[in-house]
Amino acid sequence: MYVGWHMKTDLITVSPDTPVLKAREILDTKKISHLPVTDGKARLLGIVTDRDLKAAWASPASTLSVYELTYVLQKLKVESIMTKDVLTATPDMTIERAARIIHDNRIGALPVVKDDKVVGIITATDLMEVLLTALGMSDDSGRISMIVKDRIGILAEVGRTMQEAGINIRSVITFPLRGYADLWQLIMRVNMNVHEKAVQALEAKGFKVITHYVEDITPFLPN
Repeated sequence: MYVGWHMKTDLITVSPDTPVLKAREILDTKKISHLPVTDGKARLLGIVTDRDLKAAWASPASTLSVYELTYVLQKLKVESIMTKDVLTATPDMTIERAARIIHDNRIGALPVVKDDKVVGIITATDLMEVLLTALGMSDDSGRISMIVKDRIGILAEVGRTMQEAGINIRSVITFPLRGYADLWQLIMRVNMNVHEKAVQALEAKGFKVITHYVEDITPFLPN
């Protein structure tokens, strides 16, 4: 999966001389949190966020009267509060790399740039949607979890068990089990109408299946 496949391309941008009050209106009206700031040729100059606008509202100017504050904000331009050193993505960047950048830098979005022009934006919300889709999350699917040893062939073995049972796997993901160097969690989702059949097929092959939260995972550790 790549950023270019999931980014929003119906961009709303502003110019550096856009009044801060106008930027606030755009964010509220369009129900968005980030506004790329561009020149007349779609080149990225900065980004202004709802956080930047809240900071402007909470500046020392807030000690002024309502009328004085309104006057000051009417004169204030986006270029005065925008972030100029902007982290960006490219359309060919992987989704996981974009997610890492957003997570590590505690930001909410990445403008997407190609050939020095802004072509889209990808947000933390977009990445969460991709994750949920990849996990196969839906009302008509059921979750199956197992703790397995980190060994070659384990995915093939689970897949073969489902194949023999005539069950299609909608999604599968593995990640390390915290506190155990050689054990992984294997989580998959299947159609709800075959969920119980899938559990039975796996247990018949010796897998210890977890279908709900348990505080003590010891009984589910592989032998």
